[in-house]
Amino acid sequence: MNKKRLFTKSILALTVAMASQQAAAAGFQLNSQSATGLGRAFAGDAVIADNASVLSRNAAAMALFDAPAISLGLNVIDTDINVKGIKYNGVDQADQSVGGASYVPNIYYIHPINDKFTVGGGIYSNFGTKTEFDNDFAGNEFGGLTDVKSINFALSVAYRINEQFSIGGGLDVIYGSGKLERSNKMLEAGIEMKTGVKGPLLDVDADGYALGWNIGGVYEVNEDNRFGLSYRYSPDLEAKGDIHYQLGGGDLSDEKLNMPLPDMAEFSGFHKLNDQFAVHYSVQWIKWSEFDKLATTGNKTLNTYEWKDGWHYALGGTYYLNNDWELRAGYMYDTSAQDQKTSISVPDSDRQWLSGGFTYHIDNKSNIDFGLTYLMGKDVNVTESTDFTQVTATTRADAWLYGVQYSRSF
Repeated sequence: MNKKRLFTKSILALTVAMASQQAAAAGFQLNSQSATGLGRAFAGDAVIADNASVLSRNAAAMALFDAPAISLGLNVIDTDINVKGIKYNGVDQADQSVGGASYVPNIYYIHPINDKFTVGGGIYSNFGTKTEFDNDFAGNEFGGLTDVKSINFALSVAYRINEQFSIGGGLDVIYGSGKLERSNKMLEAGIEMKTGVKGPLLDVDADGYALGWNIGGVYEVNEDNRFGLSYRYSPDLEAKGDIHYQLGGGDLSDEKLNMPLPDMAEFSGFHKLNDQFAVHYSVQWIKWSEFDKLATTGNKTLNTYEWKDGWHYALGGTYYLNNDWELRAGYMYDTSAQDQKTSISVPDSDRQWLSGGFTYHIDNKSNIDFGLTYLMGKDVNVTESTDFTQVTATTRADAWLYGVQYSRSF
């Protein structure tokens, strides 16, 4: 392996290691693209454009910048995921705590070329989740390890048509990796007796790349009132690596794992009512119905999900205290991706976000942002079964999210 390739793989490995993730929204979506957005529950984030992180929500909003800008930050997701009241084949089991702390870094840069064109790039994440059950948990054919990570490498361009309208779009190179482990000694022994295939029920460690795209628009009524609309196409990602699936015949490493990712659309508004207060809002649609199953390119279905499309509704406000301080708050209602079929390995429910944050302006070109969110889930009764076993339980996922970000214009 040459030095250049080794360096590239090392940087990628470091980035993936830093981007260990817990889902902070329905399904395995992350809403952790910036600390600024976190402090207002991402209300208005497709059009506010108060720092370079806006390119992660709407490329067209880059046209609102008249000077180069950079933002870099880190969000921490501390999840409290509990699986309780567990019965495995009718026998009570100990409660499981399967959450933990995760770290989601991001960096963005926007550069106006002239009064018409603006370009930008960013590294951030839209998807990720991790749950891990105890090794001695009896129902690990349903629990086990689920660890999904993704990194978005974005290149975007915006064009200002006139004083009111701007459009934009870009390409997203998405790197995704997944680890899945499911085991049950009794089932493994039974399958081995019938088929002769040995090994765990499921053991996957695979990664891959895919190419997506996004488009967007901004309409400015005037300097204090504007609207943004964006659409993001997320491709099916084919991951290659070590794949063992006992029911599928054992070693499937010559096949690829198909990971469907959902498209997303977002509408945002921003209205500065006076010199000290602004209100902003967003509605986002997530096409989780695309995530119907996890299968290989050889038509081996590892699991089915039957999810439904999700929605976010967010409302926030910003108070411009003085030249040095901005205060913000927001509320989001986030609908579950799961429908009739629920899961202990990816606990999900409708969720509420209570958010607050602030910006401190170090000088007229640089600032520090802090955001804080308390995410409240709901109790969900779960039943999962195979031909031989069944688990019932109640799941709940709450979380604290913290974010810090530095932004500067030039």
